[in-house]
Amino acid sequence: MENDKGVLVDLYIPRHCSATNRLITSKDHASIQLTIADVDAEGKAIKGQGTTIALCGQVRGQGEADDSINRIATKEGLLKGVWSYSR
Repeated sequence: MENDKGVLVDLYIPRHCSATNRLITSKDHASIQLTIADVDAEGKAIKGQGTTIALCGQVRGQGEADDSINRIATKEGLLKGVWSYSR
């Protein structure tokens, strides 16, 4: 919710899982949030910039976290040639 000045005034804003788009509730203690830093040409991290990946406990419990991180990172352009969809 925003006030008249456009500032967020909610005390709790729930997150969504990056892999399944499932709502991560406050009781999901197995969920994680990773921030992968952007780097400059010298290989140093740029402060305040990065890509955030949130995973719910269900994805981690099924053992799909590593594959989901690889898939999301490839989609975001952070990895090349690591994840491929095979059926």
